[in-house]
Amino acid sequence: MENRELIEEIRKKAQVWSGKDYDEATRNQVQAMLDNPDPADLIESFYKDLEFGTGGLRGIMGAGTNRINKYTTGAATQGLSNYLKKEFAGLQEIKVVIGHDCRNNSRKFAEISADIFSANGIKVYLFDDLRPTPEMSYVIRKLKCQSGIILTASHNPKEYNGYKAYWDDGAQMIAPHDKNTIAEVNKIRTAADIKFNGDKSLIQIIGKDIDEAYISDLKTISLSPEIISRHRDMKIVYTPIHGSGVHLIPAALKHFGFTNIIHVPEQDVVSGDFPTVLSPNPEDPAAMSMAVDKARETDAELVLASDPDADRVGAAVKNNDGEWTLLNGNQTALLFIYYLITRRKELGLLEGKEYIVKTIVTTETIRTIAERNEVGFYDVYTGFKWIADVIRKNEGKKTYIGGGEESYGFLCEDFVRDKDAVSACCILSEIAAWAKDRGLTMFRLLHRIYAEYGYSMETGISVVKKGKSGAEEIEAMMKNFRENPLREIAGSKVTMTYDFASLKGHSFADDEDFSLNMPTTSNVLQYYTEDNTKISIRPSGTEPKIKFYIEVHEPVKSVADIPGAEKTASEKIENIKVSLGITG
Repeated sequence: MENRELIEEIRKKAQVWSGKDYDEATRNQVQAMLDNPDPADLIESFYKDLEFGTGGLRGIMGAGTNRINKYTTGAATQGLSNYLKKEFAGLQEIKVVIGHDCRNNSRKFAEISADIFSANGIKVYLFDDLRPTPEMSYVIRKLKCQSGIILTASHNPKEYNGYKAYWDDGAQMIAPHDKNTIAEVNKIRTAADIKFNGDKSLIQIIGKDIDEAYISDLKTISLSPEIISRHRDMKIVYTPIHGSGVHLIPAALKHFGFTNIIHVPEQDVVSGDFPTVLSPNPEDPAAMSMAVDKARETDAELVLASDPDADRVGAAVKNNDGEWTLLNGNQTALLFIYYLITRRKELGLLEGKEYIVKTIVTTETIRTIAERNEVGFYDVYTGFKWIADVIRKNEGKKTYIGGGEESYGFLCEDFVRDKDAVSACCILSEIAAWAKDRGLTMFRLLHRIYAEYGYSMETGISVVKKGKSGAEEIEAMMKNFRENPLREIAGSKVTMTYDFASLKGHSFADDEDFSLNMPTTSNVLQYYTEDNTKISIRPSGTEPKIKFYIEVHEPVKSVADIPGAEKTASEKIENIKVSLGITG
């Protein structure tokens, strides 16, 4: 009975989309789903409305309330317009900036959004072509806009697109603005509520001048220009993986002083079909393989890659045997934090007000580096909007020098408020030059960091659960972990638990509860064990996954101890997977 009622409710919802307010292509798609005896597509397309998560609005493209299309992105833009007009009612002119990546329909959705904003009397700065997400964030602050959006699904497969919304500080929206915008979006019930007829006089195309200003400002964060000059011909392979870093990242590297940028021509082709990869994600070794092959062919020293909207960075370096190895997000973050603190120390630039930020699922070795060097430290939720929130709260009081997360995101500058693969590629190249100046490879530099601050190994496992049933299964898994808390993991006793949904922690040694000091709740569980292991469990905010983050630590006295530590840590992680009942 419940299923029949659910399907009938969904059919009524879908029938609205087969009406005159929707275009012919949409009506035909919806009617085909209504006529199909198998209701699976209909249910998946209409069983819920897309909501903002840690990365905004994201989903598979197609007709329906649970899909990315001109009407769901249009409703988001209309709702955001309505909220902006309320929140900034006292301003003579409200301004927004719109960017997009290489994905199929991204330009179309960007232009439709520009029309909707302008139809609501809002001034629009629209990029002339695809651009990195961090550059859009930069423009919000540069042109003193009240908001900005970018049409992108980041590193998701080609079937996806998305919509990220930003506030006047250049960061993705957090409470109350995200919730207030969602409330306005939820008031948009049909296409008739959306103002699609734009005012072209309010739409201004931007491009080259902004690019030049952005790259010029990025150059100011360089800490070692003289070292770059000595190693300017260092061979760097870079791939945009068909995305929006294609022009800007090579240009930024050259502006920093690097002269030998080697391209992967097949992946310089801008395409939403991502023809050379299954997934355009620099976390995926397969997505990096062509760049690594090019590095072998040219005897390069560093491989860099960015995802479609150029906010995430992937890197590969040569190990001690001369073989190419991929750095994971935690290792890259360690290199960034170590360099930014150590180099500032060398230059006498640490004045006591500096701080760094990481996310709660990112390696604790970053905390160790910061604390030993008496640099301020913040731990925040997953999602770069929380790193940006710390920067905003400390503006004018403390000096931000870097922040990152294990999911290949890093930010070296405070005039952008989202992770930035453009600056990250430049600073990673600078780190490689700095290491080379000391007779080190990037790989050996990483091992020196481990020898000084302790060895850690981290791995992430994502268990995919698609659709409505998958979402329910993920919810049940989290409920089970809460109702049946783990007391031992792979033979090591649990000493501490953090439940960020209730903002309560528990110490088993003292048998005491304590409060967690965070700005809001989040559906994340963490376990700490006697052997210094940290395990985090959370549902993804943008994908149909439940994620497990495992971090283990091993003591080392020197670089010579690292191979043994690696072996022990790897075995420990495999035992933890078995203990948690997960594989991957």
